[in-house]
Amino acid sequence: MKTYTKYIRLSTRLPALLFLLAGVAVAAAGCGSGAQGQGTGGQQTLTVSAAISLQDAFTELGRAFEAAHPGVSVQFNFGASGDLESQIEGGAPVDVFAAASTRETGELAQKGLIDAAGVIRPVGNDLVLTVPSGATAQFGAFADLARGASGKIAIGNPATVPAGRYARDTLTHFGLWDALKPRLVYGESVRQVLDYVARGEVDAGLVYATDARARASEVRVALSAPADSHAPVTYPMAVVSGSANRALAGQFLAFLGSAAARPVFEKYGFRWLLG
Repeated sequence: MKTYTKYIRLSTRLPALLFLLAGVAVAAAGCGSGAQGQGTGGQQTLTVSAAISLQDAFTELGRAFEAAHPGVSVQFNFGASGDLESQIEGGAPVDVFAAASTRETGELAQKGLIDAAGVIRPVGNDLVLTVPSGATAQFGAFADLARGASGKIAIGNPATVPAGRYARDTLTHFGLWDALKPRLVYGESVRQVLDYVARGEVDAGLVYATDARARASEVRVALSAPADSHAPVTYPMAVVSGSANRALAGQFLAFLGSAAARPVFEKYGFRWLLG
């Protein structure tokens, strides 16, 4: 019998709480020194909250931005887009936000918490059905997921994980959502779903194509979700209104949408959407 690691909600909320507490400490230090956003020795720190599916590309892009801007340190906070949105709503000291769907940035824009006029969407992604690399089960169509009453299928939690909403929409598109709900295992990020698949704790999982590519030795792509089965997967990025480093944040956002960033995004499998 297959087993899987059940998610305990506190486990991923704890880092979010620590991030918020760290923000309070930073803000307090800034008030005391008059140097908010400045590190030791005059170094500027840029804080970027980004969807976890961007982790590999953003890590490389952050290093490139630092190299081009001596004295700047880019710090990342990766997680599910919905959780990152909640952190910004709670006052976390974030300079740039990059989500994996338009819902989170749209909600923040309505509240005046991001610079809505400056939102860019430089890259897109695809949703794929993955299975463990050693799996013998064959999926020739999404309808095949309805076979095997005991098989587990992992998707992101639709409440906070955009990939989970895309997965729900895809399963609904094929008329499978209600039938498969009892067999679904919810991950609290798309990378957690990928972990379930890679460890063989589920029979299949819906993740982004870029995530499957990052662990190609552990999972294989069985099917790609048709474009008309879910909303387009795009990554809106914006400067946070409360940023203490708005000018620097704007420079980083411009870099993310530049020709210099394109080959890095494409290296990790993202589709470039800008001209």
